[in-house]
Amino acid sequence: MAKQQENMGMDSVLKEKRIFKASVQFSKKSHVPSMVAYDKMYKAAEKSPDKFWGDIAKNFFWFKTWKKVVNWKNPDAQWFIGAQTNICYNALDVHVGTWRANKAAIIFEGEHGDQAVYTYSQLHREVCKFANVLKRRGIEKGDRVAIYMGMSPQLMIALLACARVGAVHSVVFGGFSSTALADRINDAKAKAVICSDGVSRRGNVIDLKKVVDDALVNCPSVLNVIVFQRSNNAVSMVEGRDHWWHELAALASVDCPAEKMSSEDPLFILYTSGSTGKPKGIMHTTGGYMVYAGYSHKHVFDIKDEDVYWCTADVGWITGHTYVTYGPLLNGATQVIYEGAVNYPDWGRIWDIIERHKVTILYTAPTAIRSFIRAGDEWVNKHNLSTLRLLGTVGEPINPEAWIWYYNVVGKKKCPIVDTWWQTETGGIMISPLPGATPMKPGSATKPLPGISVSIVKKDGSPCKANEGGFLVITKPWPSMLRDVYGDRDRFVKTYWSDIPGAYFTGDGARRDKEGYVWIMGRVDDVVNISGHRLGTSEIESALVSHEAVAEAAIASRPDEIKGNSLVAFVTLKSGYHGDSDLKHELQNHVVKEIGSIARPDEIRFAEALPKTRSGKIMRRLLREIANGNMNVSGDTSTLEDFSALEKLRVHDDE
Repeated sequence: MAKQQENMGMDSVLKEKRIFKASVQFSKKSHVPSMVAYDKMYKAAEKSPDKFWGDIAKNFFWFKTWKKVVNWKNPDAQWFIGAQTNICYNALDVHVGTWRANKAAIIFEGEHGDQAVYTYSQLHREVCKFANVLKRRGIEKGDRVAIYMGMSPQLMIALLACARVGAVHSVVFGGFSSTALADRINDAKAKAVICSDGVSRRGNVIDLKKVVDDALVNCPSVLNVIVFQRSNNAVSMVEGRDHWWHELAALASVDCPAEKMSSEDPLFILYTSGSTGKPKGIMHTTGGYMVYAGYSHKHVFDIKDEDVYWCTADVGWITGHTYVTYGPLLNGATQVIYEGAVNYPDWGRIWDIIERHKVTILYTAPTAIRSFIRAGDEWVNKHNLSTLRLLGTVGEPINPEAWIWYYNVVGKKKCPIVDTWWQTETGGIMISPLPGATPMKPGSATKPLPGISVSIVKKDGSPCKANEGGFLVITKPWPSMLRDVYGDRDRFVKTYWSDIPGAYFTGDGARRDKEGYVWIMGRVDDVVNISGHRLGTSEIESALVSHEAVAEAAIASRPDEIKGNSLVAFVTLKSGYHGDSDLKHELQNHVVKEIGSIARPDEIRFAEALPKTRSGKIMRRLLREIANGNMNVSGDTSTLEDFSALEKLRVHDDE
């Protein structure tokens, strides 16, 4: 019986049958124009992965080409063995020698409305100068550099300069506490910190330099702090340790040859939260990450030279690494960078930016989309969004009703939506529609990219049947895969390579429908056992959000003597709705109608806001603790954006 329980899949309860296709005109101009073309690419990659990835890699500049495409001995991969390259050279130098030298690379807008444009030539010049600044401060190939800044072109310049000289960057989101910052600096043994004096958030200036000063009380490895003057707030400068960016850059040469990096040399460390214990330092290397960042950005976003692309993610997260800093620049794209909150000073800010800068591609999070729904359609409809041609989502599964709103209200029924699934650990998008080819099903990430092999299995590794929920795994190596948890090999093996035999375990539950489309069902630790049925919480959440009153929902479970677990739903409402007992019963009945009585929430708690990470993901682990009556949450909460949301949820009215 124990063995049977261990191999039990998850029950899928979401039923979604709507299908949408890109227009004929869109498909004709796409890099991958049809499912026939997709199938041809996918089969070619399956048949001869070395040739497939080798041919893609030839689109990039290499100081020295590879002797072999990949060495793979689970769990260790080496890509483009013997090759030398530099990702900064590929992101800038290759364009500066072409007509793109005078093309806008970055269109920057500050929260207060200040703007700046950097051409590829100008960006190259600034990166070279700052790379020389790093070298003058003793930063060498292999040194780790922590970066703690607000969203600005200088944040990207700092990353690119590190890559240019061969230093390993470790970006810490400019909003983490001094303790969280110190933990990450010490784990990487960073030799220097690059920070801003401050950053604007919703009209206020946050003193980032003070956070750095507090962190460095306990960081003996740091010898230099370089401070970018963004907010002009008063800061304390420690003589000999602290230096102003602009003063050092004024003395720096614009000539800085890119360091020749071996393909497997580390490029960056990026920390992800652990449910318990210290954050994990995910390490990515140079060549494979570069190839996959460029390849996936080009094909998922169907990027063209005339596009104005905007990914709203902060560079402090993996999305900002791959699809703000590296992917767009590798492809010579023009992109918008915005400093502040997309709903400041009001809910029209994001749509105003799109209208003024004539954005053609928008890539944002389902959490943001649900917030826009809650604010009301009128904010969108005030603006001319006719330049948009493609929409994207990232961060967590998007529920079908939010997908439909995004498609109808924002995209005006003409923009394909790329619903992307991937992780910090994967380095790039693994599953997504290719917009000119893949028919879209709201709520499904659709199919893996050519070159990516995924499977949905039971605990023993045996495959699940169609529409049977199970564990999402990746069965073959890919170029941008994580190489290690920095300084903790055992954690790397145990977390990602020990659960499912012979495969990388993503930690997510999923199902595959009869057409081969992948539906993400949420983290497997969010699966609940109700009367012998294992249900993924994301499907129940989607049912709740399909009700006209609900803006956002999250499901948590608590033990139940009879059913095994009972369900607690945390719900935020759209404006104009009141959370009373009648609405609670209505929502419970709505879930029964959409899914069945097995998924009926036992309790519904209305909330002003749900606890989220600073990247927008709902922290369901904290909701589970609250549902179980734990007043003091445990584990890592360093990524929690607003502690007041957590406090308010602890107090509720029981009927």
